[in-house]
Amino acid sequence: MATGPEYGLRKIVWQRIKETIITDCRKSAVWKILMLDHFTTKVLSSCCKMSDLLMDGITIVEDLFKNREPVPEMRAVYFISPTAKCVEALINDFKVKPKYKSAYVYFTDYCPDALFNEMKLHCSKYIRVCKEINISFLPVESQVFTCDSPDAFRSIYSPHSRDKEETLQKLADQIVSLCATLEENPGIRYKKETTLGNSKKLAELVDKKLTQHCEMDEKMNKKGKTQAQLLIVERGFDPVTPILHELTYQAMAYDLIPIKNDVYKFKSKDKAEKEAQLNENDELWVRLRHMHIAEVSEQIPKLVKEISANKKQPDGKITISGLSHLMKKMPSFRKQLAEKTVHLNLAEDCLDHFQKYVEKLCKAEQDLAVGADVEGQKVKDPMRTLLPVLLHPHSTHDKIRAVLLYIFSLNGTTEENLNKLIQHVKIEKESEFILNWKALGVPIISSSLSFSFSKPSRKDRSQEERYNLSRWTPVIKDVMEDAVENKLDSREWPHQSECPAAWNGSGAVSVVGGTADCMLELLYIRCPSETQSQQPGRTQGGARLIIFVVGGISYSEMRCAYEVTQAVKSCEVIVGSSHIVTPTKLLDDIQSLSKPPAAPMETFTIEDESSA
Repeated sequence: MATGPEYGLRKIVWQRIKETIITDCRKSAVWKILMLDHFTTKVLSSCCKMSDLLMDGITIVEDLFKNREPVPEMRAVYFISPTAKCVEALINDFKVKPKYKSAYVYFTDYCPDALFNEMKLHCSKYIRVCKEINISFLPVESQVFTCDSPDAFRSIYSPHSRDKEETLQKLADQIVSLCATLEENPGIRYKKETTLGNSKKLAELVDKKLTQHCEMDEKMNKKGKTQAQLLIVERGFDPVTPILHELTYQAMAYDLIPIKNDVYKFKSKDKAEKEAQLNENDELWVRLRHMHIAEVSEQIPKLVKEISANKKQPDGKITISGLSHLMKKMPSFRKQLAEKTVHLNLAEDCLDHFQKYVEKLCKAEQDLAVGADVEGQKVKDPMRTLLPVLLHPHSTHDKIRAVLLYIFSLNGTTEENLNKLIQHVKIEKESEFILNWKALGVPIISSSLSFSFSKPSRKDRSQEERYNLSRWTPVIKDVMEDAVENKLDSREWPHQSECPAAWNGSGAVSVVGGTADCMLELLYIRCPSETQSQQPGRTQGGARLIIFVVGGISYSEMRCAYEVTQAVKSCEVIVGSSHIVTPTKLLDDIQSLSKPPAAPMETFTIEDESSA
C-alpha cells in the first residue's frame, strides 16, 4: 500500500478541499479572498502551499478574526469551523456595511441550526454557497491525525472537569468526520477498562453519530459497513511508551530538542539563526524520521556525498548542454543541500544530548520497561535498577520518569515506598507528577484494586531487536498486528458495532455476522464523500485499521502505524488522538490535573445601537 506525503490523509484532505472549495472558485475567473480561522489555517497548512492556492484563483489568505480592510469588489471564501465565534465574525463582515461582494461559506462539519438561522437572518442575500465538507480533524502526517484539542486531556481526566461529556461529544464528531472523509463505515471496538470507561463511552458516541451520518449520506447508506475497523483505547493502556527516552530520530528530537509547532531552530556555520519546518514536505525527514539515531548519523553524510557527486560532470568537462542541464537542477540541489544541513544539525543536537546524559539513563529505563536485561534475565529487584539513576546527578525531570517506570513495572508500590521516592527526588511539592497517574486508571499505590489492572501480555520480539538501548516496543504495535491478524480477544476488545467481515491478515475477508432565505436553504449542502477508488494511495481491496488514543499519542506510537502498514502491505493503519504528546508535555498535563480550573474571564457585550 502506498504511503507518504503524496498519498494518505494529507493528500486525501487536499483532494477533498479541491473538489469542493477550489472547484467552486474555478467556476468564475474572478480572484477571491480566502478567510480562515485558527483550526482551518492548520488544516490548509498541513496539506497545501500558498502557490497551490494562487494557481486556483485565491489571491489573498486572511485571518477571520483580524481587522481587515473592506474589498467590496471581491468575493470572499470562508473555510471555517461551525462555532458561534466563527459565525459571528462572518455575520459582522456583512451585517452593517458589506466588506465583500459575496460569500462562499464552507464549514468543516455540521453547522447547528441555531447558527445557520443566525446567518440567514443577517446575511443570507450575500451568501452564494454554503456547504459542510467533513474535515474537522487535522491531517498531521500521511497516516496520523489529531483533533487539535490538547485541552481534551484535562477535560476528560481532571476531577475538576465540568465539560467531559461535551469534550467526548466533540471528539466523536471529529472521528466521524475522519470516517466520512475516508468514506469508511468501520466496525467499532474499544479496550475494556475496569474503572474509567471513557473508551466505551466514546465508542458508543461514535457509533451513534456515524449511524446518523450514514443515514444522511446516500452513498454511505447504500454501502453499509466497509472493510475497516476502528479501535478506541485510553492513554493509561500503555503508560510506559510516552515516558521512555526513545532513540528513533523523530521521537528523540521532539523529546530532547525544543521544537515548537514543528519548527526546529538552529545556528548555521556562520552563526546565523535559522529555522526549518519538520514535515512531510521535507523528503529527507520522511526517509529518516523512523530510523534509529545510529542509522541516521550514518545516513546523512552518505546522502551529502551523493548530492555532491551528482552535481559534478562525469568526465569533468563542461558542455553548453551539460551546463544548461545543471542549471535546471540547481534549485533541486539547493533544496536537497538545505535539507541535509538541517538534519546534520538536528542529528548532531540529538547525539550531543544522548552522549551527555541520555545514554546513562537508557539501560535502566529499558530494563524496567521490558522487565529483563540485555541478556534476557528477568529483573528480580527493580529498585536495584532504579537506584543508580537516583544517585546520579540527573535532572529532576529525568528522575521522575525513571521513578514512574519503576512504579509501572511493579503495578504500583506501597505508600511508604512512594513517599521515600518522592523525598529522594525532592518533589514533595510537585508529587502530582506521579500521584495523578491514578486519574488515568494507572495503579500508583498498590492495593487490591491493582490486581484489576492487568498488564497486556507481550509478543516475543527478541529476534527483531537490533539495539540494546531500544528493546521496548510500544504496546499499540501488538494491538495493530493482532487486529490485522484477527487475533484481538473480544472479551478485552468488545464490539460496539460488528464489522461485516473478519480480517485474516492478507486483506482477504470472509462474512461473519425564491427569497434569499430560500436560496440559502437550497445552496446549503452536506457534501457527499468521494469514492474510495478516487482516493489517493488507496489500493483496490485494501482494508483500513484506525486507532484512536484517548488522551494523547506519542511519536513512537505514530511510527508503529507506518511499520505495520509496510509489513502487512494490504492494510493501511491510521492512528489519531486529541493531540500528540512528548514526555515533557504529558507530565505537565498529568501534574495540572489536580489544579482547579482557572476562573472564567468576565465578558460583556456592546449592543448595536440600531437594534436597541
